[in-house]
Amino acid sequence: MKYYIGIDLGGTNIVAAVVDENYNILAKASTKTNRPRPAEDIAADMAAMACKAVEDAGLTMEQIEWVGVGTPGIANSATGIVEFSGNLGFENTPLAEYIRRHIDKPVYIENDANAAAYGEYVAGAAKGAKNAVCITLGTGVGGGIIINGKIYAGSNFGGAEIGHTVINMDGPQCTCGRRGCFEVYSSATGLIRMTKEKMEQVPDSKMHAITAERGKVSARTAFDAMRQGDAAAKEVVDFYIRALAAGITNTINIFQPDVLCIGGGVCNEGDPLLLPMKELVAKENFTRNSAKNAKIVIAELGNDAGLIGAAFLGAAKE
Repeated sequence: MKYYIGIDLGGTNIVAAVVDENYNILAKASTKTNRPRPAEDIAADMAAMACKAVEDAGLTMEQIEWVGVGTPGIANSATGIVEFSGNLGFENTPLAEYIRRHIDKPVYIENDANAAAYGEYVAGAAKGAKNAVCITLGTGVGGGIIINGKIYAGSNFGGAEIGHTVINMDGPQCTCGRRGCFEVYSSATGLIRMTKEKMEQVPDSKMHAITAERGKVSARTAFDAMRQGDAAAKEVVDFYIRALAAGITNTINIFQPDVLCIGGGVCNEGDPLLLPMKELVAKENFTRNSAKNAKIVIAELGNDAGLIGAAFLGAAKE
């Protein structure tokens, strides 16, 4: 049996896992990222969590094949350098080298969304596909692209930024500097913003009572109020689904993958989200009359996708 370490480096948490050759997670260890602080210190904690996970799995580091890391930002998988990550304050940071100072194993790095997509490709919703795209609806809209079984990151390792394709040139400002990005509308952050805007316009909406009960507006607020028959909430949900379908249709029209999987907490809404979205995509997809169209599925691995994908980055490079 072969064993690998996958590390998910986030702006809030560092999570390391030991994964076996059958994609089973044997043990995890985590700590706070505690940013901002020097990259060398973050790398030392990543290595420490990796060692703890190995110990908790009842293994030794000698049994580990390699270490894979999913990190936010532009991760140069050829050099092991994070060229830029605003979330972490990294700029031309030799992250792989820093980790190797603590763990004498090959270290592979990749953008975190790409790593998560690779996890779904090898062990999740996109398993068995030749070409796949994974979209995560979270704080932003993350993207990962698999072409002929390989992670596609572009010639400058900054590819797959699906969230920063524009669906409305006159839309709200995005953090990237453009207006009307897919991310502005279809992220959980965007859904919350649109919910708040509608609540200001409609003071008697049931969304107010739900918010008062829970203490805050969330990505669930409009969906829950819609289920209670609230017309204003239905307007929010309908627009959200239209925007999501537009972004997904754009992605399918560009890549025409075998499988497009979507993940993130919003997907927990199930059929009220998925059925109308799929219906719109089926109508708008450029190849809608083709005998073979992209299959839209829900991601299966959740937060483990990034860990499993990172753990198998060494295999992706072979």
